[in-house]
Amino acid sequence: MNVMNHSVVSEFVFTGLTNSWAIQLLLFVFSLLFYFASMMGNLVIVFTVTTDAHLHSPMYFLLANLSVIDMAFCSITAPKMICDIFQKHKAISFCGCITQIFFSHAVGGTEMVLLIAMAFDRYMAICKPLHYLTVMSPRTCLYFLATSLIIGLIHSLVQLVFVVDLPFCGPNIFDSFYCDLPRLLRLACTNTQELEFMVTVNSGLISVGSFVLLIISYIILFTVWKHSSGGLSKAISTLSAHVTVVILFFGPLMFFYTWPSPTSHLDKYLAIFDAFVTPFLNPVIYTFRNKDMKVAMRRLCNRLVHFTKIL
Repeated sequence: MNVMNHSVVSEFVFTGLTNSWAIQLLLFVFSLLFYFASMMGNLVIVFTVTTDAHLHSPMYFLLANLSVIDMAFCSITAPKMICDIFQKHKAISFCGCITQIFFSHAVGGTEMVLLIAMAFDRYMAICKPLHYLTVMSPRTCLYFLATSLIIGLIHSLVQLVFVVDLPFCGPNIFDSFYCDLPRLLRLACTNTQELEFMVTVNSGLISVGSFVLLIISYIILFTVWKHSSGGLSKAISTLSAHVTVVILFFGPLMFFYTWPSPTSHLDKYLAIFDAFVTPFLNPVIYTFRNKDMKVAMRRLCNRLVHFTKIL
């Protein structure tokens, strides 16, 4: 793909969020704290699930991988935004912009499929408890993980394969702090209505469809739980946490790719929420609403304290 042969634009310039120094300082502190907290919180989940034998189950295997994906997702745009906040010239190379879009869609698509896999895991635990360990075997969990990665890559490549050869001959201003596909298409020096429609179908309708499917499945699971015996209540102890995570993840995505055009700054602030707050809230939600995770983290802290005393 000869990108440079079809484009005279070597870089794109971000307008950022504000020119006010006070607000920039506030954004810098907010972004840095939430990025650090997101990385540390998700690392704690991965480390806890990996080291605690009590959490070696399908649900926590998927949760640990969700945390890895969240760390990757918030690392795609957050570090550059933090570095660019006080820069007068906020720029990214053409290849850097394409790379940012590729990974954001690949990781986002992967997380989308993984959330569906987690919903299926809860369905098996609640509706088919006797067959749960047979169906949700380690091989099945690895299959879910591989499938989510492959679908995420395909989802991203299908869109970008039509974009990289577009001519970009002049306008290079992004009214944002990161590269996104709808804005990039509007900067091309050609008619991109068909491509914009393809992006809406590929990203927008898939996001809405997956969201509706997940919400319906959780409503069914809640209904089953109400008519089940008390012994099954532990199996759905994380259902409300799953629903919260699904809403937080899909809410901004549905706005980005189904809204006709960004006519206000709302999409930029939703992007901040999606890049910083959601990856931070995921470990908080799963930690404070899950008794097993809290107990495992206490055991981990006790082991670390004991190991420190030995040293």
